[in-house]
Amino acid sequence: MYKIRTNRGEIFETHGETLLQVLQSHAIYLPASCGGKGICGRCKLRIVEGKSKTSSFFGISEDEKKLGYVLACQTYPESDIIIEVPEKLITVTERISAAKLWLVEKPFKDNPSLFEPLVKKVSLKIEPPTIENSKADFENIRQTLNKKISISRKLVSLLPEFLRKNKWQITVVLTEKEIIDFIEPDTKLYGVAVDIGTTTVAIALIDLEEGRVIDIASCYNSQISYGDDVITRIIYAVENKNGLDILRKCIVDDINALINTVFMKHRDGKILYVTISANTTMAHIFWGINPKYIREEPYTPVLNHYPVWNAAQAKLLIEPNAPVYTVSSIAGYVGGDIVAGILASQMYLQEEISLFIDIGTNGEVVIGNKQWLVTASTSAGPCFEGSGISCGMRATSGAIESFSYNKNSDSFKIKVIGDMPPSGICGSGMIDIVSELFSEGIIDQKGKLIKGFSQWIKEVNDEQRFIISENCYITQADIDNIIRAKAAIYAGISTLLEEVGISEKDISKVYIAGGFGEFINIKKALKIGMLPNLPENRFQFLGNTSLAGAILCTLSYQLRETAEEIADKMTYIDLSRSKKFMDEYISALFLPHTDWERFKELS
Repeated sequence: MYKIRTNRGEIFETHGETLLQVLQSHAIYLPASCGGKGICGRCKLRIVEGKSKTSSFFGISEDEKKLGYVLACQTYPESDIIIEVPEKLITVTERISAAKLWLVEKPFKDNPSLFEPLVKKVSLKIEPPTIENSKADFENIRQTLNKKISISRKLVSLLPEFLRKNKWQITVVLTEKEIIDFIEPDTKLYGVAVDIGTTTVAIALIDLEEGRVIDIASCYNSQISYGDDVITRIIYAVENKNGLDILRKCIVDDINALINTVFMKHRDGKILYVTISANTTMAHIFWGINPKYIREEPYTPVLNHYPVWNAAQAKLLIEPNAPVYTVSSIAGYVGGDIVAGILASQMYLQEEISLFIDIGTNGEVVIGNKQWLVTASTSAGPCFEGSGISCGMRATSGAIESFSYNKNSDSFKIKVIGDMPPSGICGSGMIDIVSELFSEGIIDQKGKLIKGFSQWIKEVNDEQRFIISENCYITQADIDNIIRAKAAIYAGISTLLEEVGISEKDISKVYIAGGFGEFINIKKALKIGMLPNLPENRFQFLGNTSLAGAILCTLSYQLRETAEEIADKMTYIDLSRSKKFMDEYISALFLPHTDWERFKELS
């Protein structure tokens, strides 16, 4: 037995397990898309002190070896050791992703008949062949099912032994048209819903027999290393040799790592269905489809409606025949994540006019009701999702989620997720900080920090910063980024309202979706001119609707068809060449807006 001490102060004991297994048993999840086989090179960490034995250094350079880097899945301590835990970890049951699971439960409570996954298991008792009736094994199964159904070559090769071993009583997993697996009767049937965001990736593990979410996990999208937004990633995919393959491997590895993380706690079943919800570019890259022409006028994707391919074609490390469904996109810059969001919000069923806003790297907006739906997209940038800001982070433990400032005492209060010292600022915290500093005169209408107004404003490396803690601050450049992001969102909303000929007052409900949507302080978001100036009771937070919609599609064949209908019904308006949009955007680059009349009740 040896002790493992981390650079964060934790102390664990090992009884012959790998470092990866020890960390996993204490809910510290390193990316490990290969499932701990030592062939993906993603679970690397550094041993600071102590002896260990490592059986493989796949993906670790000679320079990294000299610094003490090893693969956690291939390393066994041989003494007490000190390790450095990487910053990029997988978060399991993250509250952002899990925030609004009632969106998933409500449709089935209202209409239980909706529960009908695409895949299901059926137990069969097959009549054994005889000399008099020597029917082929697969034809025997077809006859028992009383339907014409196909089977893969690989699976059919396993059929004769499986049938006889189980004495002609077998359980099959099938779709409408195909048998995709043979399983033991007590094997659980799982599905996975995936939200591929530009900045983050989230998955839900779903029990397809009971219709419930078992676990949720999320991580940053590793493609961030190649660009913060979809445009820079399209450029990388097009202009670099093997660029598309590199970006595809990033996202597939992320998803495989997340699946491995949640599934290792549920080894009593098989994952036999996957739903992918993503913006148009992310969906193209996931499937290895060239996104080049999404960026070039007239911004055309290769396809909006995807065939149901399988896990082997997707390079997902689950059962190879498992169907992989991709939620349909609408246009080059409005994807399946928005279709999934409209499905989850149920605004497509309502008489009154609603506004749906998905606040992420792309700020998508949808206006409409059961008769019509109109959508547009603006580039908000990744700051609200924790990227592109000096101390930005997702809304996980250590993130500042709210901030209040007292000008009289020149002091402030913060609320940190997990009640610990702050290590960064999440999206809701950024909105709070800008709003409070503007309200108290610490920044002006252009968002500029005013020197001498607060002891917390410091100049570091020729840059103005508002210091919150020893390692947490917001810079002038950060504030500028936040103002640009809020301006893009507001300009998209106001332009779309004008396009459809209605005013803000005609909106009965505003649905706010996105990774951090639930934790926005509406008053403060209104104060900086990010949202329409409407009564607070008209706003409703829906959390990660892309993931919620993907879960609904996983659990219901009928809702999957409804998602297809929503995609076909929605009208897309391109704002990229709209003079009205540019005018609105420039006007919104002030706090709260150059037109004070729009927000006069808030002053």
